Amino acid sequence: MGFSLQQISALRWQCRVLLASGLFAVTSVASAGQPNGFADKVNPLIGSSNGGNTYPGAVMPFGMLQWSPENTRGKHVRTASPSGYQYDARRIRGFSLTHLSGAGCAGASGDVPMMPVTLPVTTSPSADLRDERYAADFRHEDEHATPGGYQVKLANGVDVTLAAATRSGMASFNFPVHQPANLLIRTSDSEVGSSDASVDVDAKTQTVSGSVNSGNFCGYLAKADQRSYYTLYFVAQFDRPFTANGTWQDARVQSGATAARGGTGYDAKGFPTPGKGSGAWVAFDPAKGPVHVRVGISYVSLDNARANLKAEIATDATVAQVAQHAKDAWNDLLGRIAVDGGSAEQQTVFYTALYHSLLHPNIFSDVNGEYFGFDQRVHRLEGKQKNQYANFSGWDVYRSQLQLVTWLLPDVGSDIAQSLYNQASQNDGEWDRWTHNSGGTHVMSGDPSVPALAGIYAFGGRDFDLQGAYASLLHAATVSTAHDLSDDGCNVECVGQRPSLDQWLKLHYIATQSHSWGGAAETLEDATADFALSQLAEDVHDSANAQHFLARAGYWRNLYNPKATPQEGYIQNRNADGSWPAFSPGSDDGFVEGSAAVYVWMVPFDAQGLFQAMGGTAKASARLDRFFHDEHGNWAVTNAGPLHAELNNEPSVETPWLYDFAGQPYKTQDVVRTVLERYWKNAPDGIPGNDDLGEMSSWCVWSALGLYPEIPGRAELLVSSPLFVHAVVHRADGDVTIDAPDASNGNRFIHAMSVDGHAYARPWLPSSFAAHGGHLRFELQRITDNAWGSKSVDAPPSFSARG
Repeated sequence: MGFSLQQISALRWQCRVLLASGLFAVTSVASAGQPNGFADKVNPLIGSSNGGNTYPGAVMPFGMLQWSPENTRGKHVRTASPSGYQYDARRIRGFSLTHLSGAGCAGASGDVPMMPVTLPVTTSPSADLRDERYAADFRHEDEHATPGGYQVKLANGVDVTLAAATRSGMASFNFPVHQPANLLIRTSDSEVGSSDASVDVDAKTQTVSGSVNSGNFCGYLAKADQRSYYTLYFVAQFDRPFTANGTWQDARVQSGATAARGGTGYDAKGFPTPGKGSGAWVAFDPAKGPVHVRVGISYVSLDNARANLKAEIATDATVAQVAQHAKDAWNDLLGRIAVDGGSAEQQTVFYTALYHSLLHPNIFSDVNGEYFGFDQRVHRLEGKQKNQYANFSGWDVYRSQLQLVTWLLPDVGSDIAQSLYNQASQNDGEWDRWTHNSGGTHVMSGDPSVPALAGIYAFGGRDFDLQGAYASLLHAATVSTAHDLSDDGCNVECVGQRPSLDQWLKLHYIATQSHSWGGAAETLEDATADFALSQLAEDVHDSANAQHFLARAGYWRNLYNPKATPQEGYIQNRNADGSWPAFSPGSDDGFVEGSAAVYVWMVPFDAQGLFQAMGGTAKASARLDRFFHDEHGNWAVTNAGPLHAELNNEPSVETPWLYDFAGQPYKTQDVVRTVLERYWKNAPDGIPGNDDLGEMSSWCVWSALGLYPEIPGRAELLVSSPLFVHAVVHRADGDVTIDAPDASNGNRFIHAMSVDGHAYARPWLPSSFAAHGGHLRFELQRITDNAWGSKSVDAPPSFSARG
């Protein structure tokens, strides 16, 4: 087959970008321009309402740059949602270069919004507090989002098209003729403000460059995070000369000026100070056609931003080429799981969930291997590490997202593990539970880095410094720090890696009065962390500590009060003197984003131990029935009150699979399918709650395959009924093929199952299956099969030092 010179040039350029990203092999270029349809099944608008907090803009898999619209509600606190985008907010104030998907509180980047306007810049954009002048309405009919690209026609007449490479992007702004054509670059206007910003306009080279110092993630919740901890540098190169330019700082506007400096600052509540900020604008002749701009970013320097741009997007590239390259990359990655059957809607939901699962963490190192560390110094990649990653929502993603990423891409999982260890090493040995760019934010509870690393290792991510990471985590679990004993940031952002570790070591639980968000929740999270640490100890052949930390994982029993209510026992808060305070199962006292009724189930590594504490498997199963149903027998799996499941949030996500331990796997199948079919939809409200950087979407992906990594730090997979008639998970160490020829909305119950052609009656698969793959075949039917998987000897493993 022959190629034109233009086609050869495009292929060379795409090959160069693939290599620069460090994610995809050269062989991916063979499919350049030949999309296989996986990306076409993704709807990036899913989750953009109902608190899903996703964004629809242009991004590569794990990309450093996420170019997406920034909505406004016309208020001083301008962001419409933590992702910058809310489906029902029909006004845009800019297109920012960075975003997080699914975060629950504001401060998720939103750096350097660029906004095309069709009026003269006569007043300061920073003084436009209600976004009345320098923003524009839009209609969803004029909006199109696809993996790697985004397009919208604004009500002011400007047609905006965005495309993303890994550390760079390209945009087209097509202004209406006979009106001013100005592009605002709101340098200081990160999502919740900035402490400093600078911008320079170079008309000779048709370039605008600058930087912004920001951070402040969840900073409005506690003073511990009301600070900047990263600097984003950008270089924007335009293909057209400027007909005019100017800058602003606070209320002052200077036509013709080429430089400005000043952040918004943070007010007493942690939000941008009204009226403060800086930026620049450049003007164009709209009669000469669309304006194109290529933008490179870096968290290290302007020189690195230029180098990233040069390496990833050629000077003669088109927006369409950049978007097609991104789409090819997404097709390659999404195609790692190929499904057949189900409805078109179900396939769209599945591939969008897979897409959202592969957005984070984000590449943080530049093409030259440099990155900015937690010690606020520049570092360079060492050893086998290909990329440094950032944006780790640990409390969320340790449950199933990192396992999915690593299962599909063990090299990426390895780099994520090494990245977390690098962050801790640069942070005086402390592993922060929620890291954002080059700073720790301490958000949520527990010590999720331990199950995160153990999960990565269990699912095949082995190319990181396991010995060094284990030694660091072991030290953090046994030696209290000043931060562990501090109330700074509490409740939501307690600064310690192991809040009140001294109590854990002395009392063997975290008490009601502690340096944590909630003693009972912290106890359960620490128990999970210690179980995962016992697994890491096994991995490094430290048998003594493997037994020691398995015993510590059993400390959850010290907060199980069998007489919490006259009817049932619960995990509950406990005072330091051993006494029990007043208690209600529906209360969140001592818990994090959930009630005692939700948290009582959160012992996923020792389900049998929990069942026995509840009085036996039969009583535990009856409690699960009441947990998932109301008093009338109706489903109660989301927003049904504090006594029932909340499968829109992490503390409940593992609970449907507990029936597999209880000899009633048909109930797991029923609950999981019900949630998939009722709450996961091809619609803006199609994610039941915050997506939390892909954690909830990963639950959807695993559940649709009929598998789930229930036990933190291990690779056994629990089994439910597959949603699709056929699925293949392509992996270098062995494909997983899943056949369920009778799968349908009606046929949700397993009647029989085979593994590699042999009959199989266990509702779980050993870790060897996750490692090496195999062929699963299911016989599904409409009515329950109470016998399959019901024998106690066939239950998934539970782990307890008590035998």
